[in-house]
Amino acid sequence: MTPMATLATARLAGRRTPGRLVLLDHPIFKFGALAMGAGELFGDKMKSAPDRTVFLGLLARVMSAGVAGAALAPRGREKAGAAVAVATAVPLAYLTLAGRKRAMARLGQTRSGLIEDALVVAAGAAVVAGSVRPR
Repeated sequence: MTPMATLATARLAGRRTPGRLVLLDHPIFKFGALAMGAGELFGDKMKSAPDRTVFLGLLARVMSAGVAGAALAPRGREKAGAAVAVATAVPLAYLTLAGRKRAMARLGQTRSGLIEDALVVAAGAAVVAGSVRPR
């Protein structure tokens, strides 16, 4: 959910994305994306949190990546941007899960999750900041 939450934050700050996505202009979507992003950050630290590679986790990742990829792609190339983002997000789910499991063994679930979240939020913010422009 981080990609959509990051995009929603940019839109709320008056920035526009290169790709046109009508969803990003609706307040319900913007605030819903922020709530889901925050929920993911907190929920991920729970011992009962499922792996990101379960069906619903991958489905959410595909949807979030597709929205973000389309929004950040040049206008008229939204479908290609979504496809590239999804094709990147799914394998990364497995790679990052393996890394997270190694980090959990060394640092514990909460600390490894906080470090991972900081890296993901920083990377997402950097990508979005480099792609959006003022309205």
